[in-house]
Amino acid sequence: MKIRNIIAGIAVLAVTATACSGKSADNGGETGSDGVKTGPGVTADKITLGSLTDLTGVYATLGKSITQAQQLYFDELNAAGGVCGRTIEVLVRDHGYDVQKAVTAYTEVQSKVAGLPQVIGSPVMAAIGANVANDKIMTIPAAWPSALLKAPYVQVVGSTYELEMANGIDFLLKEKGIKSGDKIGHVYFEGEYGESALAGSKYAAEKAGLKLVEQRIKPTDTDMTSQVSALKAEGVKAILISAGPRQSASLAGVAAAGGFAVPIVSSSPGYSPQLLGTAAKPALEALFYQVSSVAPSGVDTPGMKALVAAYEKKHPGELLDSGVTFGYIGAMVFGEALKKACAAKDLTREGIYKAHQTQSAFDSNGLGVPLDFSKPGQPGTRQTYIHKPDSKAKGGTTLESGPGASEAANSYPFS
Repeated sequence: MKIRNIIAGIAVLAVTATACSGKSADNGGETGSDGVKTGPGVTADKITLGSLTDLTGVYATLGKSITQAQQLYFDELNAAGGVCGRTIEVLVRDHGYDVQKAVTAYTEVQSKVAGLPQVIGSPVMAAIGANVANDKIMTIPAAWPSALLKAPYVQVVGSTYELEMANGIDFLLKEKGIKSGDKIGHVYFEGEYGESALAGSKYAAEKAGLKLVEQRIKPTDTDMTSQVSALKAEGVKAILISAGPRQSASLAGVAAAGGFAVPIVSSSPGYSPQLLGTAAKPALEALFYQVSSVAPSGVDTPGMKALVAAYEKKHPGELLDSGVTFGYIGAMVFGEALKKACAAKDLTREGIYKAHQTQSAFDSNGLGVPLDFSKPGQPGTRQTYIHKPDSKAKGGTTLESGPGASEAANSYPFS
């Protein structure tokens, strides 16, 4: 499915949204004895949220990290008294990165929840987007294609795949000797994720006078030998990759083994610190970089120190990755929306989303860059960090550069 089809799909599906999700939730609220207007998922003593995650599929590692980090945040929030005298409960459903399973899970939870602080996968969001709009459920996707910026009740937390690649190319130009006239490769998944990233690399490459050599792959493609051979034959000086961790490991390993030592820059979902326990470790540490909207786990900020300490206490021995940080930030964003909705005495779904959109300078206390949620249709930030894999570092990466936004990222048009 093309990126532009997400919004078109939402429009087409809107007429059948009620049938897909069961009876549409009644979003009209009732006012309780405390004067707070409530809606689906909110009772006198509890606020129920939902997570449609991947615990068994291609992004199982990411799903586990996000889910555990979000539960950590809501446990802390509950320990501090909850919101409006109500505790937060999260219904977690594993879709295994299977769209039909995700749709079924949405159908099951939609009448029970006030919001969705986690939905993993661009294809999943495309499938449930009409339902989210119909049911007016504030949703935070673990997916960053720009088409989601226009999706009703959906909040992209961080930059988009286009901006990641624009900033990645800027890093190559400033730090890795790439110059106008050079060729660079881009290996990318078919579908919304890869095509969104490709749009960003095309835009930035054209501005910089670079020739982009494309290699489109499927999520089931795990051996990057043919892609490396093709890019080497083309004489590319660097490679972008917008795929999963398995593809990144194969790409770096095959390139290094063949003496093709060019820098590799990945979109945020393309790296996991678990890769440093594989044979790809030397190649990743030598050649690989990751673009991300969140800071590495080892940065010296109060927020990151507190998160790392709390997460390691609750999950001793488990690796920290960017999913932990993103998950916690996403939960914070939702938590702040709930607090503001409480202050406005409106915990209906629409009240929660309206309260969320008043946040123009969300601060995660050093976990990531400041975010502006007050401009629908625009990303909350155009800034990113560049991470470098390092087996000795907390969370498996160190900070290479950033945060910052390139000229191409700042000028990228979201129509």
